[in-house]
Amino acid sequence: MSMNEKKSLTGVRFTGIASRLFAALVLITFSGLAFAEYALNFQRPVTAIAQELYGLHMLIFWICVVIFVIVFAFMFYSIFKHRKDKGFKPATFHESTTVEVVWTVIPFLILVGMAVPSTATLLKMEDTRDADLTIKVTGYQWKWQYEYLDHDVNFFSNLSTPREQIENKAEKGENYLLEVDNEVVIPVDKKVKLLVTAADVLHAWWVPQLGVKKDAIPGFINAMWTKVDEPGTYRGQCAELCGKDHGYMPIVVNAVSEDEFNAWVKSKQAEQVAMAAEAGKTFTQAELMERGEKVYAQCVACHGATGAGIPNVFPAITGSPISTGPVDAHIDIVLNGKPGTAMQAFAAQLNDVDIAAVVTYERNALGNSVGDVVQPADVKARRK
Repeated sequence: MSMNEKKSLTGVRFTGIASRLFAALVLITFSGLAFAEYALNFQRPVTAIAQELYGLHMLIFWICVVIFVIVFAFMFYSIFKHRKDKGFKPATFHESTTVEVVWTVIPFLILVGMAVPSTATLLKMEDTRDADLTIKVTGYQWKWQYEYLDHDVNFFSNLSTPREQIENKAEKGENYLLEVDNEVVIPVDKKVKLLVTAADVLHAWWVPQLGVKKDAIPGFINAMWTKVDEPGTYRGQCAELCGKDHGYMPIVVNAVSEDEFNAWVKSKQAEQVAMAAEAGKTFTQAELMERGEKVYAQCVACHGATGAGIPNVFPAITGSPISTGPVDAHIDIVLNGKPGTAMQAFAAQLNDVDIAAVVTYERNALGNSVGDVVQPADVKARRK
């Protein structure tokens, strides 16, 4: 085979491969699957800051587009017009002060043009003065705690997506992994200050439509604020890799009218009074087991739905020395955790009734049948 024939065959093969790749790209781009979850750009902003962030994003995007077009236009023009086969002889100069000034001054002016509006927006984002409401947000593995410092309201917010959906045993819901048992409720048209921290590892509180995102750092408090313009439910997530269930600690903010917010605060306060009164009550085993099964949902990620745990990773509840041994030791480990392991302390996360319920459940379910009953008074006595 001659050299020309080889070149021709190679060209045919390359053309064939390129054609197939192009056809595959077209099919992927225009197939129904490609558009199933197709979305571009930010979520719709519902705060003034989020709108400014969107505006900055689009401004810088179009600046980048213009730079791209100009740079590549010059590049392709130079490649085409000054190619060697047209007899073009390259310049022989080594340095050009004019060129160096131009390629230094123009990028400098572009950066200044982007920095001025960006700095103005950043200063607004950091101005937490004159807030109408202050909420302390604390990240835990893997949940959020909210304390309304002006209203004496305090609660934890946990993922409420059923385990059956997570384990692919049931159809996924509309808000899969973006739903919680306790929503953050705030009034519209009010400046809400958020104090963000963490109790264990790094987390980040992020709600895209509100234009807020802040790292939650143990031992530090970061501040930010938001003012929602319209009622609605807005969803976010932890945005800092924080461990095994990082993807299972969503955020749901419900913005309501001021009257609805005041009614919600009263209902939460009444709920907390009722919960405090429960601490002195004596429960039956059946009552504790029913409640303990719900509380145990927070333990499923590590210990498993059946209590079998994960071999060589997380210990089992079934037949373990803790869940079948002395009850005081069981209460202590739930209250205080176990240093050096993933077993965290629940003393600040669960009240006496919930801890009594989950300990009772673990000792009399999940393959265990110790038979004892733990009362809230027993837990209170073990608190340090």
